[in-house]
Amino acid sequence: MLRVLTSALRLPSPRRPLEARGCAANLAAANREIQVCALAGPDQGITEILMNRPSARNALGNVFVSELLKALAQLREDRQVRVLIFRSGVKGVFCAGADLKEREQMSEAEVGVFVQRLRGLMNEIAAFPAPTIAAMDGFALGGGLELALACDLRVAASSAVMGLIETTRGLLPGAGGTQRLPRCLGVALAKELIFTGRRLSGSQAQALGLVNHAVAQNEEGNAAYHRARALAQEILPQAPTAVRLGKVAIDRGTEVDIASGMAIEGICYAQNIPTRDRLEGMAAFREKRPPRFVGE
Repeated sequence: MLRVLTSALRLPSPRRPLEARGCAANLAAANREIQVCALAGPDQGITEILMNRPSARNALGNVFVSELLKALAQLREDRQVRVLIFRSGVKGVFCAGADLKEREQMSEAEVGVFVQRLRGLMNEIAAFPAPTIAAMDGFALGGGLELALACDLRVAASSAVMGLIETTRGLLPGAGGTQRLPRCLGVALAKELIFTGRRLSGSQAQALGLVNHAVAQNEEGNAAYHRARALAQEILPQAPTAVRLGKVAIDRGTEVDIASGMAIEGICYAQNIPTRDRLEGMAAFREKRPPRFVGE
């Protein structure tokens, strides 16, 4: 059993970094619905996925989902990505949910295949090796909130509006909402929100524990993004391998009994012992200086 767990929990080995990672490289792809931007300078290590489909309020359509999956597949192999932020380029909207206009044109069989693909997208986000942050500066409804729930951390403008509203459309959450919301808020509260299709403001969501931080919106409409970026900057100086293994230990451990969770933590800890960063952390403590972690 432990051998199987050890294999399952092993972090991927470093791969060749994603080509054309810089923000300038995205100018030629400005018409794409999904744009990837790797920040530089003191923010090096933070990568952003910008959702930019203004005509459909970032609704989760076929092309949109395909581009998101492609970006995630490339970024997950890039060990230079220490924090991944999901943000919107459409003012007032994070993600309006599934593209119901596209879905109306699908057969029942096609709908089933697409929803399964959408569920796979959310699983890819949840399984991303580095910490992920959703910056919700506007509406995050249905699949949009499911996308945010798949992230590790959520930051919202206090005026943002979010909810799993599928029952108001004759549907139920199908991209992980029925599973991730109860794990986030508890079963009874999740049932209440899903059964009623209730919408919450960012402030209400923070009070319930649905988002980590809620901030007053600014004139530019990107206050949540700036708070998400500040949160990412707090993560950046920490040992990357330790952070990634900590994420694995939490995610895997919360799905099992505590004894199995302790075993998972032990396996993750054992993987961290031989790292250069652990030795650097000990040396920095001994020498009373800030550590210089390299992710190895």
